[in-house]
This record gives sequence, structure tokens and C-alpha cells, in this order.
Amino acid sequence: MSRAKLLVNLPPGFHSVPQLQPVFERLADRFELRRTSHNAPDEIAADLAWADAVLMWSWPALDDDLLDRAPNLRMSAQLDVGGAAARVALRRGFPLSVARGGFSPAVAEFALGLILNGLRRISDFHAEMRLGTEPWVRSYPDDIDPRERELTGASVGLVGFGGVGRRLAELLGPFHCDLRVYDPFVADEPVATAGGRRVELADLISQSDVVVLCAANNAGTKHLLDEAAVSRLREGALLVNVARSALVDGAALARRVAAGEVTAMLDVFDTEPLPADSPWRGLAGAYLTPHRAGGLLSSTRRILEALADDLEACFDGRPRRWALTEAMLPGLDG
Repeated sequence: MSRAKLLVNLPPGFHSVPQLQPVFERLADRFELRRTSHNAPDEIAADLAWADAVLMWSWPALDDDLLDRAPNLRMSAQLDVGGAAARVALRRGFPLSVARGGFSPAVAEFALGLILNGLRRISDFHAEMRLGTEPWVRSYPDDIDPRERELTGASVGLVGFGGVGRRLAELLGPFHCDLRVYDPFVADEPVATAGGRRVELADLISQSDVVVLCAANNAGTKHLLDEAAVSRLREGALLVNVARSALVDGAALARRVAAGEVTAMLDVFDTEPLPADSPWRGLAGAYLTPHRAGGLLSSTRRILEALADDLEACFDGRPRRWALTEAMLPGLDG
């Protein structure tokens, strides 16, 4: 009996990193594999026509043209998907599984680390210790920098309450924060279960010591924090962005950081890699990381295992856990 044909179209590193190979070995026991790293539609078309299923990231996007040229394709299992490709799949009734939520635990942990670092100035102290310029307390308590604050009991606002926001809320539980949430696509119940309360965006911004951006990047969230919203951040607030830079007016935020009014903890930028001459690099109140929140091997393997589960379920005639649904559209890019 012939086996179903699975096209694995992923960046080259996926095919060589040892930690990921057990997933592909599992798939090879079940499917006939063809492993490629195509980036353009014309490159992948012939291999899609060969395949019964495809395991891929989100590109090349499976539009009508590519799907029409792949008549045997029964399913796509993807690390992520753009809004346009998702709508094509839903309109055609084409089975598509997307396990992007596998990144959420790592992103939430990173956000918590940025919050603690920003409030307790951990990286500042580390850098000063390396240089021998650290500020030892000589006269307690008047030597204590008022910028050093506890997370315990702080007011924290989460902009977005998807996988990242919900996991971060769990991690914040032991800190007994006053948790506020803004997400127009989420009901009251999951927010209340997490110990938070839903508020309007303006109230969240003006009333939170810490504001964390973990919302989806789409047309409706571009500059969700516009200049007016940035101006309402309370004095001394900490803004953490582990989502996308487009969610906030970067120029307005930079002005407030430069004035010493707020602190920004940024893992995402308008241009990546961040240019060497970026003004962000010179702002003392900006703490920068190179888009590292979710990209761990553990996250990647978690996602691949989830997609392998759904591929097997599809060909066994069982329900897929990570199937794309209409309800997921607001959280997708594009």
C-alpha cells in the first residue's frame, strides 16, 4: 500500500538542526517525504502538484492559483498563516492547520523577563558591574533609586489576550497584580478567570504601571497606540512590546523615552535587523532585544509536533486540534 506524499517546505535550517530531526523521522515513518526550501510560488508549484499534504511556514502563500495547480493536495500544516491565505483556505473548504500558538509560552516568559528587568533595572546593574561603575547603597534608604520597583501589586495592562496574553496572565498570578485587559475579540469570562478585568484601551494606558503589547498585527491594530495614546502613558510607566512594532507610534514613544518620562522594553522594530545608526540605540530608557521572544528550539519543536499530530489525524479521518477556523481571522497578519 502506497503512503501519502508529504512535502516539507521549510527554511534550510529545519532540515539540519539535530533537535528537530526526531519530528521528521516520525513523519517519515508515516509519509513519503520530500524536503525543500522554496520561497516563491513558481518554485514550489511542481512539488505541490506531487504532494498529498504540505508542511510549511507561511510562504509561499497558498492562494487560489497554487491550490488549483495542486489537485491532489488534501491538507496544509503550517507554522503560521497570513490573513489572505487563511481566507482562501476557508472559502475553498481546504483543510489547513496552523500551530503558531506554540510560540506563545516562550513569548510570555520573555515578556515577564522584560517586565522584571525594566522594573528592577537588572541589566543596568549587570552592565555597571562589568564596568566597575555600579551604585552600591551607602546610605539607606535615601540612596535607593525610586525607579526600582516591585512587580508585586503593580497595575499591569495587557493589550491583546490571545495565547501570549493568557499565558502571561498565568505567569503574573503569583505577583498579585492589578490586571487590566484590552481585547475586543475576547469575552469577559476568560479575562475574569485569569484574575483580570476588561477595560477600554484609554483606561488601560492611563492606569497601568506596565503596559504589554501582545496583540496581533493587522490593519486594525496599526498604531493602536497612536501619538495620543502614547501621550497618556503615565509618568514612569513601562511599555513592553513583544508583538509587532506597528502597534505603536514609534516616533511618539521615542520622544517620551528621550524625555525620561517612560521606559520602553522592545523586542520588535520597524526595520529588522535594527540599523546600526537607529536612534533607539542611543536612548538610555530603551532596552532592546533582537526579536528573540518566541524563537526557541523548544517552541519550534512544539509546533512541529502539533502539526505532525494534525497531519496524522487528517489522514486517519480524525478531528484536527489545530484546524484553522473563522474565529482565528482577527488574530492573523494581513
